[in-house]
Amino acid sequence: MESSSYRIPPPPPPPLPPESAPEGPIHPGSGRVKKIGAIAAGAGLLLLKFGAKFKALIFLLPKVKVLTTASTMLVSVAAYTLIWGWQFAAGFVLLLLLHEMGHVIQLRREGIEASAPMFIPFLGAVISAKSLGDDAVAEARVGLAGPILGTIAAASLIPIAIVTGNNLFMALAFTGFLLNLFNLLPVVPLDGGRAMAALSPAMWFVGFAGLVALTIFFPNPIMFIILLFGGMESWRRWKHRKSPEGEQYYRVPPKTRAIVAAVYLGLIAVLAVGMAATHLERSV
Repeated sequence: MESSSYRIPPPPPPPLPPESAPEGPIHPGSGRVKKIGAIAAGAGLLLLKFGAKFKALIFLLPKVKVLTTASTMLVSVAAYTLIWGWQFAAGFVLLLLLHEMGHVIQLRREGIEASAPMFIPFLGAVISAKSLGDDAVAEARVGLAGPILGTIAAASLIPIAIVTGNNLFMALAFTGFLLNLFNLLPVVPLDGGRAMAALSPAMWFVGFAGLVALTIFFPNPIMFIILLFGGMESWRRWKHRKSPEGEQYYRVPPKTRAIVAAVYLGLIAVLAVGMAATHLERSV
């Protein structure tokens, strides 16, 4: 859907009194004034057309060559550096990259073309794909692949922290575990909601209630955005599940459902233990 944005032009300036009228070769009705007016009118039309297409332009930005994965990573590192310093910022963005690459790898294994990640400061990273698979099981595999690779990446920092004695790596490991655990909340569009597609779609509303609670206790703009989109997507999917296509999409054999549940709950347990093991007490 395109939205048009129109700007009301300002009123023309009042005419100058005779005694202060400018002197020179430019007079009302002269060719030069007409040319200037034509140029201004053309510029106004261009601005109106640009406003009408502004939303479409936003969605075309990922296709601009300058916005490659590497450049958006650098922009994100610069943004997070303002809060955490460049070392932690760089490590955090790398953890995000590995998490998203888990999704990309699994999508391509499902035979679905997927873009490389594009990073958005303070919102994480996104990838684009035409679908998440042919059925709910494929969607669950894609959803869980990100936290699986992200958990491995975070866990790999623990031995580095022990060998170097640098608590930066331990702090990054804790943050990585927390990031992936949050993504396992059972509400779409988070990864846990993708897993619930193969388990019990009713759990989307349990996850949404948990998201509401988190937003109340830890209010911030990002949580409100996730809450908004999570609510709309959960409701859309809930209505679609009873259609013939939806019933086919969400039909999962009991054995497969048990495997997805084991992976999902196992990941939650590993991440919880990882957070406990890497938590650092703040020194005053």
